[in-house]
Amino acid sequence: MAFPKFEIRKSSNGKFYFNLRSKGNGEVIATSQMYASKQGCENGITAVKRDAAGATVEDLTN
Repeated sequence: MAFPKFEIRKSSNGKFYFNLRSKGNGEVIATSQMYASKQGCENGITAVKRDAAGATVEDLTN
């Protein structure tokens, strides 16, 4: 896999969600919440693309 990708999936209860796969080995590195509509899921992907680059890391393990 040459680049990361988002996969839109439909769960057994009919709701939509997405997985983000890594570019290296294609492993799932993030899974979204459930969305009632496919459009809502697509909006979630857009939000991650827009907001993640500026996100900070908060370590809550301490």
